[in-house]
This record gives sequence, C-alpha cells and structure tokens, in this order.
Amino acid sequence: MDNVTHTTPRVSRPSYDRGEVRVGIAHFGVGGFHRAHQAMYLDRLLDQGVAAEWGICGIGVMPADRRMAEVMAAQDGLYTLLLVHPDGHREARVIGSIIDYRHAPDDPESVIELLANPATRIISLTITEGGYQLDALPEVNVFSLVTDALARRRDRGIDSPTIVSCDNIEDNGEVARHAFTSHAEHRHPGLGEWISSNTRFPNSMVDRITPATTSDVIATVHTEFGIDDRWPVVAEPFESWVLEDSFSAGRPPYERAGVLMVDDVTPYELMKLRLLNAGHQALCYFGYLAGYRLVHDAAADPLFAEFLLAYMDSEASPTLLPVPGIDLFDYKRTLIERFANPGVRDTITRLCFGSSDRIPKWLLPVIRENLKTGAPVRRSAAVVASWARYAEGVDEQGRPIDVQDALADSLVPLARSQHEHPTAFIENTTLFGDLADAPRFVDDYLWALDSLHRVGARATLEVLQS
Repeated sequence: MDNVTHTTPRVSRPSYDRGEVRVGIAHFGVGGFHRAHQAMYLDRLLDQGVAAEWGICGIGVMPADRRMAEVMAAQDGLYTLLLVHPDGHREARVIGSIIDYRHAPDDPESVIELLANPATRIISLTITEGGYQLDALPEVNVFSLVTDALARRRDRGIDSPTIVSCDNIEDNGEVARHAFTSHAEHRHPGLGEWISSNTRFPNSMVDRITPATTSDVIATVHTEFGIDDRWPVVAEPFESWVLEDSFSAGRPPYERAGVLMVDDVTPYELMKLRLLNAGHQALCYFGYLAGYRLVHDAAADPLFAEFLLAYMDSEASPTLLPVPGIDLFDYKRTLIERFANPGVRDTITRLCFGSSDRIPKWLLPVIRENLKTGAPVRRSAAVVASWARYAEGVDEQGRPIDVQDALADSLVPLARSQHEHPTAFIENTTLFGDLADAPRFVDDYLWALDSLHRVGARATLEVLQS
C-alpha cells in the first residue's frame, strides 16, 4: 500500500529491502500484540541488516482472521506501530517484517506445505490463554496444521522447527509441548515420540501493554502522521521479551534487538504473570463496578493504586523466585505508572474479557502458594469475589454488564445464585479446584463478596486498605 510506504519524515520506516527477506518464521495469531512485539523485534533486526532469512508469514485460522488477511494483502504486510508515551507525545514506525499472510481455512494445504518447508525453522504462537484447549477445535486449527506438517517433515527427513509459545501462560513452552504431542499422537500415531525427540519448545515471557485498535487510533495515524492504515497497532513504549535459548534449527540474533536470552525463563515469567497480568485482574472488576471504563483512569485513582501495590507487595511477591537483573520494588511501581498511561487508553472491558482463562492461570496460583505457606490471601480472595460480583452481569447502578467469556452461559447463572448460595461461584471445581474447601480463602472471599453486595466496590477497597 503506497500510503504506508510513503510517509512523512516524522515516521520511521524500514531501511531494508523487503524483497530480499525470506520466510523463516510462521506465526499463528497475528493480532495487535504480535505486531507490537515479536514482529517489531524482528523488524529491528532487519533494520540492522541481519536476519533476512527470518521473515514472518502470518497465519490465521479463525473466521475473524479473514479481515487481517484482507488488510495484510491490501497493505503488502505493512502496518503502523504507534507508541504513546505518558507525557502525551507519540511516535510512529512502519513495520515490514511480516512478508506473507495466509488464511488457513481458504487453503490449508498451502499452509501445511509452508510449515513443512525446511526454510521454516520457527513456528510461533499468540493464540491466547484459552487456545490450548484441545476439545471443540474447529476443523482447521493450529494443532492439526502443525502436526500434519511435522508428520511430513519426519517422513521427508527434514529437521523439526522450534515451536515458540508467546502466550501468557505459566510454563508456556511446556504447555505447548503437551498440547502438540497429544494432538500429534491422536492424529498421527507415533508422531508424538518423534516430536518429543526432535522439537524444542522454549518457554518465553512477553510484556507490552497493547490495547485494541480503535477508530481514534486509525484517525490519529492519519491526521498526525499522514498514513492511511486500515489496521495500525498502538502500544505503550515499554517492551520486554525474555526467551529460553533452546532452538531446534537456529534462531535470529534476538539479543541484538533487546531480547533477553536466558537458560531459565521461570523467574521472569512468574514475575510478569503474577504482578502485571494478575494486577490487571485486580484492577478491572473493581474498576468496572466502581464506574471506570478506561484503565488509566482507574490506575490513577490513589485508592486503586494503593490496592494494587498492596496486593503485589503482600501477596504476589512472596510467591516469586529471585529475578536476575530486575529490581522488583521498582518494577512494581513502574507497573502502576504503565497502567496509568493516559495515551494508551486501554479499556477495562478488554481486561475483563475471558476471565475464566485468565484468573486460574494468573491469580489462583498466588492464592494456592500463599495458603501453603501461611501468607495472606485477603486481597487475592477479594479479587476473585470482584470477578464473581462482576459475573452477575449487572453493575452497581443496575445496568447490564456484557460478560464476555467462553463460559459465560454457565458462570453468569452461578454468580446470580450466590445471593442465596454465597459459595456457588467458587464451587465450580473446573475453575477453582478444591479452593472452596480452604477455610482461610473462603472466609476472605465471603467477606469481600458480602461487602461488594452491601456497600459496593469502592467502599470495599477502602476497608481492605484500612
């Protein structure tokens, strides 16, 4: 798309010849985060004159991905990354590292052959926390495409690629390993053993707040930078990627782009999931019930900021491992500043989306760890209660809440029944395991739920912080 290429001098753009870049990475789940994160790092390497054999081919498998396919085709894979700083100034970069895009349902065979091609040496994923559920998969899905391709590689004597999960899941590499080997064994008996012997699944930690693209973002890119971009992506200036240095068939020199390559991602992963991701959950339900709709407004409220810091200091931090090179005190306070960045304009609704995938992976491990060690769970239990209150589908003014969750059909009735049966929500063992049998957690949860019903979110936080 000419208008994305021919930009104003204020816009940074690729200095490399995209015609010389070849596909070496196939990525499933080309949404805002991938384009603001992994694709940005590779674009940075390409601008340094390295990694030309590591261009990205994006792959979509969902019906909603068809729009991305259309935009990528119209714009030759180019898009604008807009960074918004807390002081209000903005900077734009045209990213060129995605050189191909395919919508798998249109031509699954071409995708399988791309994945089976020896030039494709990394398959990466941002398919969300719920994307690793192997039940009720569509006919064309990530796991069938990849395992069919791996079967061809095995049969043709081609080395296995590395599979890199970039999703917000603890031990995401191990989760991906289990999902792919299980699916492979079901689909191609014997392939699971080949994958176990030949395929690397490095763990990773990814971090950059990336809200959904709105019409305001599109308008800003046009009016301020002169770019007609149908789907730009907006993000905060902060970025982080910690990646286990374990690859089957080589990798780009990621360290030259600012990626931290390590032997063990676990400390960084726990830090991010239990502070940033769980912190978002600690903010969003209380924030929504209190009337906030934008994340930065809630995070700038001293009561909410104090609650978040208290959760992180007293409950999340005791469950973390030492994190080499990170000042945790500074990291936690920087998180509050990042949440309060008014330029990002992230929505509370986005943070509330898909809670049944998020809370069990990000917050419940904190609760379980602290129950074992005797550490407090009062604020964590209150966050769970705020989710349960939010899931009733009615706010404190009696207005309907659109509970967007894969399990909403079962969770909303459970939440609404808790006026008569207060532990109904946490008795869902699929989500909460045996936590409804943990007296210390249940006591704190019931107090918070009762307080939310009696006096509301803000007054409940005031008591928690007293």
